[in-house]
Amino acid sequence: MTRSYFQVSLSRRLPLKFQKGYTLVEIMLVLGIIAVLVGSAIYMLVGNLDIAKEQRAEADIQAIKTQLRTYEMLNYTMPTTDQGLEALVNRPSSEPTPRRWKRLLEQVPLDPWGNPYVYRNPGIRNPEGFDLFSLGADRRESDDDVGK
Repeated sequence: MTRSYFQVSLSRRLPLKFQKGYTLVEIMLVLGIIAVLVGSAIYMLVGNLDIAKEQRAEADIQAIKTQLRTYEMLNYTMPTTDQGLEALVNRPSSEPTPRRWKRLLEQVPLDPWGNPYVYRNPGIRNPEGFDLFSLGADRRESDDDVGK
């Protein structure tokens, strides 16, 4: 009489105490170690987010300055404080109206903290030119602003 595969595999099973595998305690120990490692990595990387936001703000400011210089080359003047950075997106209707206006930005970007960039022409910090900076995380004009 032939025995089926199912019958053979049942007869060859080892008793429960000799079977190999992981216990619940071993699995919980490994998960605990992973949790400690992830927690320490997060703790060590917390300051990097602020640095990344500052670097992005500096990159945005450089890109906006490039577009402001292009606007100046096309129109022989920079946008006024009242026209603001919006002059790079929509044609200004107030004086001085640009002669050869072109859209230079799709939209006025916000800084990484969700605030508009500060633009002044003529500048207070730079009286011969313009001011363009981000207020930073504190949202107040102070010495820690990005792009001074």
